[in-house]
Amino acid sequence: MSDFPTGLLFDEAMAIVAEVVAAHRLEAETVALSRCHGRVLAGDVDAPLSLPPFDNSAMDGFAFRHTDLSGEQSVLRLIGEQFAGLDGGWSLGAGECVRITTGAPLPAGADTVAIKENVAVDGEHVSVPRTAPGQNVRYAGEDVREGERVLHAGQLLTPARVSLAASLGLSSLRVRRKPTVAVFTSGDELVEPGMSLQPGQIYDSNRDLLMGLLRADGLEPTAWPRLPDDPKQVEIALRDAACAFDLVFTCGAVSAGEKDHIPAVLREFGRIHLWKVKMRPGMPLLFGSMDQARMLGLPGNPVSVMATYMTFGRALIDGLQGRSEARPRFRARLVGSIEKTHPRREFIRARLFSDDEGVLRVDPNPATGSHRLRAAADSDALMVVAEGPQSLAEGAVMEVLPY
Repeated sequence: MSDFPTGLLFDEAMAIVAEVVAAHRLEAETVALSRCHGRVLAGDVDAPLSLPPFDNSAMDGFAFRHTDLSGEQSVLRLIGEQFAGLDGGWSLGAGECVRITTGAPLPAGADTVAIKENVAVDGEHVSVPRTAPGQNVRYAGEDVREGERVLHAGQLLTPARVSLAASLGLSSLRVRRKPTVAVFTSGDELVEPGMSLQPGQIYDSNRDLLMGLLRADGLEPTAWPRLPDDPKQVEIALRDAACAFDLVFTCGAVSAGEKDHIPAVLREFGRIHLWKVKMRPGMPLLFGSMDQARMLGLPGNPVSVMATYMTFGRALIDGLQGRSEARPRFRARLVGSIEKTHPRREFIRARLFSDDEGVLRVDPNPATGSHRLRAAADSDALMVVAEGPQSLAEGAVMEVLPY
């Protein structure tokens, strides 16, 4: 009997990952607003002021008191101009108006703006058509009220959310530190692209695959030298990385083969939290801790790397940063039919598209081998098929993970 869970259902394994990372959340740091994009907010943000902070014009035009209008056309007296910027201190009396630009503060007494194109100007006389009260006015606090909670801990800081913080005058935010990441590929058969292949050798595609996936998620991974099929060298490299990085990703050498040394190293010098998940591809997945690092051992076939990174790898990254929002997932109607005979949760390469009627559809690639990288390159999503044997007919609604 092992001293760690093995052969877990997908959701059981994911629950263990969530529990472990919750106990190892990364610390918070204050970061300049310009460097907050893509970070996870560490604390709630309450608005220090209202937005807009003052009543202002939504259009270029003329500001006036609506009570001064009568009939289809009214003539008002132009007394000045108010441009966006410093308040000119204008105060309107009966029958008066002020030329105003978009975003400029509304003069005292004014409550309506007629757009420039609808107004006729003759010297100081301005002919204004019938206009609804409050037209083209943006009122103080109509977007955000002072003291209102506008951003929440755990949210991903998108450009729109960073922009909202800027509009509130915030120059920095408290965010979770990004995890540092080490990436290993393994196997004596691997050769760097560009070098000559000897019989029995293949090019290392997993390094560029995993590094690219991590960079696309906003991280800055460090590629370590390839791990040879030597247990002592595997031990030295992993122990070095584990004391210097928050996350260590490995590709290959996590199954039960004679050259699969990573599980033994992790068990001796760290802790295995789980090993082997009932998913296809990706069953030999290994998750553990060593020194300061959480370690995720991905299987060696490239499609297995994709499936396990996009599920468990992202769960690790998001959990360490305290991200509270789920990543986008789609549901699409199946093109064709599927007969699934095995019990594991399956991730199938597929193409996601919208048909002429606006219905999102997913077309699975016929390739099944987890080594077939061409099928992944020809696709743009992984289609999720739930546990258990299933017969899925044309038009079945499927969960889809785009990549």
